[in-house]
Amino acid sequence: MTTRLYLIRHAATASSAEDRFAGASDVPLSDEGRRQAQRLAQRLSRYPASAVYCSPMSRAVETATLLCGPHRLAPQPRDGLREINHGHWEGLSRAEVDERYPGEMELWDSDPFGYAPPGGETGMAVMARAVPVIREIVAAHPDQSVFVVSHKATNRLIIGHYLGIELRGYRDRLDQKPACLNILDFRDPARARLMLLNDVSHYEAEPEREHHHLSNWWAESKS
Repeated sequence: MTTRLYLIRHAATASSAEDRFAGASDVPLSDEGRRQAQRLAQRLSRYPASAVYCSPMSRAVETATLLCGPHRLAPQPRDGLREINHGHWEGLSRAEVDERYPGEMELWDSDPFGYAPPGGETGMAVMARAVPVIREIVAAHPDQSVFVVSHKATNRLIIGHYLGIELRGYRDRLDQKPACLNILDFRDPARARLMLLNDVSHYEAEPEREHHHLSNWWAESKS
């Protein structure tokens, strides 16, 4: 058995462009995000898909709906694929979190897998709900290809789980750009090989240079 899973991050929103914490906030795609998703839909139109699954959040559903068009499918939402909840950080920039809740960002930077801001989720909790959904999807589609539309942190945790990396570093070592494409081939629901990571060649010609974004890791490693 080989199941090919096209794992996709939803396209851009105003919050993602501004680097604001919006995991549990149900924000829509921006106009740029719709253009990104349309280009990805065109790219994937030549690949057969047996089903399209997505997070129930509107930005993921809208992305999935655009991908479904050429395949005459309907998106199937799965709650376990939703984005990480940032608790009382939701809607804030990193600078605003530092100002309002001193010390919390340092705890999160050191262990985002095990630490959550008050009212939020740990990376561990996200992985615990997302990976069983992926296993169910793979088991339901032997020798088929499926599209799965989820979110930045959720995708990184899924990929990190199947690669067997040390997950305290999932934010630092795995990037997921808006409307990016990842491909995993599954031998069975527990074993996968990563075939493509964070590819946005459908709308961007060259890989983006490193940016600060929401992590201090790059700045700290260069000091």
